[in-house]
Amino acid sequence: MHAMVLNALHAPLVWTELPDPQPGPGQIRVQVSACGVCRTDLHVVDGELPHPQVPIIPGHEIVGRIDVVGASVSGLAIGQRVGIPWLGHACGICPYCRMQRENLCDHPVFTGFTRNGGFATATVADARFAFPLGEEGSDASLAPLLCAGLIGWRSLTIAGEGKSLGLYGFGAAAHILAQVARWQGRSVYAFTRPGDEKTQAFARSLGATWAGGSDEMPPQALDAAIIFATVGDLVPLALKAVRKGGRVVCAGIHMSDIPHFPYSLLWGERALLSVANLTRQDGLDFLSQVPKMGIVTKTTCYPLQEANDALADLRAGRFDGAAVLVP
Repeated sequence: MHAMVLNALHAPLVWTELPDPQPGPGQIRVQVSACGVCRTDLHVVDGELPHPQVPIIPGHEIVGRIDVVGASVSGLAIGQRVGIPWLGHACGICPYCRMQRENLCDHPVFTGFTRNGGFATATVADARFAFPLGEEGSDASLAPLLCAGLIGWRSLTIAGEGKSLGLYGFGAAAHILAQVARWQGRSVYAFTRPGDEKTQAFARSLGATWAGGSDEMPPQALDAAIIFATVGDLVPLALKAVRKGGRVVCAGIHMSDIPHFPYSLLWGERALLSVANLTRQDGLDFLSQVPKMGIVTKTTCYPLQEANDALADLRAGRFDGAAVLVP
């Protein structure tokens, strides 16, 4: 197999030939056909997540086909197309797992962070944490759903059932979630970098009721806001934009420090919440409804060998939607 390997933090990924991985009991091997490039991959490369493990193969929005099935695997077959997400394994015995909150597991394994991921031609995964994808949709179009889509779905659930929804940072996750929210009959208000008229136009093309800079207030108070951008300064702005009793959900795994803000922004029973990872049930709930939602992912595809270019373009915001690596 070949992979783009992170050998040291803050360093470029290196094209590397490696032995083919062999699945153990309860595992499958997947020949990767597409892997999305997520902002979390930038956090991995930049050493912004705790307990970094290197060398590592990043990538956790994986679509591929099973070519080897390990012992004790049931319900999956060779040739089947599956998706592999960020949460690659949960212990099943800690208090959180026993409460059906495996996304908060005390002993998790994360794809592309503590276990080799999908910036490769092949990868090994826990069969219980691989989602059957069926045959509808292209590999590249499905890849962003495995994290941007799933985290967006969990964020939307936590945000509640309010009809007016603000999305701060209109990238891979928000462009999927905007379509889901519109399908549910909600009104979407998109917040971008100030002056980014191109992304604002993109948001409106996906049905956003309003699009403007993150330094602007929406034309009406919001029921909820979800922050996808990794900028802590957005938290007070979002709290200011939601009504009394509204919710602000921080959807990123990493965010810069939240600045001091007056208690009056939180008062009025506003709630500030965070999203951590996902559960398998989130994946089953979301992916089972994707065919009905009519989601169209906007993707920019790169050859696997150009993973460093994809990461650089993501960091600079050079494309709308999501980047996808294709071996």
